[in-house]
Amino acid sequence: MSTSLTPSQVEFLRRRQFAHVATVNPDGSPHVTALWVDTDGAAVLLNTALGRVKARNLERDPRIAISLVDSENPYDSLTIQGRAELIEEGGVEHIRSLSQKYNGDPNFPLQPGERRVIIRVVPERIGGSFR
Repeated sequence: MSTSLTPSQVEFLRRRQFAHVATVNPDGSPHVTALWVDTDGAAVLLNTALGRVKARNLERDPRIAISLVDSENPYDSLTIQGRAELIEEGGVEHIRSLSQKYNGDPNFPLQPGERRVIIRVVPERIGGSFR
């Protein structure tokens, strides 16, 4: 069951915020990493390379949790739980778009043979102390 992002949450995700993303390791323990984040207005969009721990975890178990704290007001936060889908098409273009957003430069350094994927998360629960 999904829930919708509000217009203010969409605007928040489109700003330069950093997300802490939790996936489930094979032993059930959490794996947490900081990632760049964006949205298509309905889902949260993240990016990674195939073969990394978070990608392997999501291939096995798509449950994911995302936590963000507003960089301008640390008392505002947003938490999102959902299920992730890995999308290979457009992964390189997406990481370049995120690099432009976060670094002001679309030239993201790809490793030889690296296959980038979009992690698309449809929210099932949304929380936090976000206005």
